[in-house]
Amino acid sequence: MDALLYRPWPKAELHLHLEGSVEPETMQALEPGISVDAVRDRYHFTGFQGFIETYKWVVERLRTPQDYALITRALLARLAAENVRYAEITLSAGVALWKGQKFAPIYAAVRQAAAESSVEVQWILDAVRHFGVEPAMRVAELAAERVHDGVIAFGIGGDEERGPAAWFGDVYRDARSAGLRLTAHAGETMGPTSVWAALEIGAERIGHGIRAVEDLVLMRHLCDRGIPLEVCITSNVMTGAVASLAAHPLRRLYDAGVPITLHTDDPAIFGVTLSGEYALAARRFGFSETELRGVADNAFRHAFTGPRP
Repeated sequence: MDALLYRPWPKAELHLHLEGSVEPETMQALEPGISVDAVRDRYHFTGFQGFIETYKWVVERLRTPQDYALITRALLARLAAENVRYAEITLSAGVALWKGQKFAPIYAAVRQAAAESSVEVQWILDAVRHFGVEPAMRVAELAAERVHDGVIAFGIGGDEERGPAAWFGDVYRDARSAGLRLTAHAGETMGPTSVWAALEIGAERIGHGIRAVEDLVLMRHLCDRGIPLEVCITSNVMTGAVASLAAHPLRRLYDAGVPITLHTDDPAIFGVTLSGEYALAARRFGFSETELRGVADNAFRHAFTGPRP
């Protein structure tokens, strides 16, 4: 019920995966032979690897551009109901290529679906870091081709340990030269060195980044440079990135002055809304209304539509 308090607030989503937004009812529309309860059961998993397998199960059922358009419309309807005014939605181009799909018609479909919404949408094309450098370069090229057609940024996700950020220095340099903004998942399942590595190759925002709390020098660097962490509380608990809500470092990061934004990550898989994440921050971490309004403002302030730092 307390989530309803935050629904009227204007909000921005900066860390949101399209493929992780497929609600059970939408999945049933994609695949009528599967029940809503069966999808809900499939969304139960253990640990980060269990999440990866669940995510893979979802994307394997996105077979046509029309499927991508359907899930985009469903997601944006939910965001509009949450009073999300602006969203930078991550589209896993690397996964689409891995599946052998043609990316152009998929992007055209989601772009058209987004144009029908009241939510302002920009797209982040995401490469799977543990697939290696060449597939990531291909995703960066796809992003660069669309830099004036709704794609605002390039990033890497996936397994931090099996795909070190240092591999992607040239990819990030080329992406930046093409006019793309840069983000990276880091400091989620690995420690502060992973965040440092992402910053070294040019990441302007850090997806998750919660392990930065283990390095005082890193936290000071983030504060001094105004580099935000895209924090996804429930996601971190459900993937095992933190052992429990009580162990989550959100409050410590915020109190240290690190720029924080709140997001849902994969809202359908994790069963969350953005308003619910704000309510969770208030209920479990003692955030005041004033503090949370500042966090909400941060999301607009650190959107990639602004100037480069």
